[in-house]
Amino acid sequence: MASLERALSVLRVFETADEPVTLAHIATETGLYKSTILRLIASFEDFGHIRRTEDGSYTLGPAVFRLGTKYRRQFRLDDVLDETLRGLVARGTESASFHIRDGACRLCIARVDSNHPTLDRVSVGDLRPLERGAAGKVIRAWDDLGDPEHAALRRDGVGLSQGELDPSCAAIAAPVFGGTGRMIGAISLSGPKERFTPEAVARMRTQLLEAARNLSDLAIADDMLGQRSGYRVIAAR
Repeated sequence: MASLERALSVLRVFETADEPVTLAHIATETGLYKSTILRLIASFEDFGHIRRTEDGSYTLGPAVFRLGTKYRRQFRLDDVLDETLRGLVARGTESASFHIRDGACRLCIARVDSNHPTLDRVSVGDLRPLERGAAGKVIRAWDDLGDPEHAALRRDGVGLSQGELDPSCAAIAAPVFGGTGRMIGAISLSGPKERFTPEAVARMRTQLLEAARNLSDLAIADDMLGQRSGYRVIAAR
């Protein structure tokens, strides 16, 4: 187990790296000896999860891409969720994203940028704290139904944030439910705060709830959770 945890700590370094990383950087981030890291990387290279670049740095290998592709397919995102996000953007909303819980954070697993000239900075694979942001609020609200802190949010059906992660950005989010009634993620619209006027928020709220209901109705969550016996839509109406 200790060896596995050390190996996973090396792989985790690449989650926050947009460029190839050096051996020294990995050592700093993990606290492991360079000799240990080199042995672990050799195994990762054998299985295609990490590859060495020409300048001696390291980057993710093609096996990670294959795993990511399999991950998306099991969530049926390509044909359903991405189409929903594109539909929202085509109707003139802000950028559309879908987030799921990942431990104490939320993970963006799908994103379509809006057609506006200025955008907020959200990308597929980004991890954000649950404590801030509209999508985080929604996930927390429906993950713990006994928490009175988010009772008003659950009654309203959407979460709204203004400058919580970025002072210049805002977002609105709604939950998507699966066949067992369990929330499986949050669909959100986000962008520059000045475009989130009361009128724009009201319009986007209607569009967002419609999209969330449609995703629930299509029973995407049934495939996510392995439930094939039907579903019950409980999205806010």
